[in-house]
Amino acid sequence: MTGEMHFPTVSMISLGVADLERSRAFYEALGLTAGPGSGEQIVFFQLAGVVLALYPRDLLAEDADVENDGQGFDGVTLARNYSSEEAVDAAMAHALASGATLRKKPQKVFWGGYSGYFADPDGHLWEVAHNPFVKVDDHGIVTL
Repeated sequence: MTGEMHFPTVSMISLGVADLERSRAFYEALGLTAGPGSGEQIVFFQLAGVVLALYPRDLLAEDADVENDGQGFDGVTLARNYSSEEAVDAAMAHALASGATLRKKPQKVFWGGYSGYFADPDGHLWEVAHNPFVKVDDHGIVTL
């Protein structure tokens, strides 16, 4: 087996979206900048060590050969960790001001940290969290 078959990293996360321009505007309001290769059918954002792609949900479902039923919780959340509870509160306030929907107000949680959830315009869940058991560098990279 070659080294390319194991999964030490994630290089891209693709979100299926209902309205590409609306979603692009939302993520740009959060401070992201569309990168090279972005166009009328896909938008790429460079994050720290990973690319976030927005792709029309129907085309993403077609590409993956799955039903585009959009039913319920898909069992996936995205997360951004911060170095303090205050930074979590600021990130949540910024997301809400940018058009996010509050799903869970940031609060102390059972595992000893502090977190909350918002949804983007398509309902994709983002957790904003402070985990006192991990290190977060100045670029937002988490080390266990």
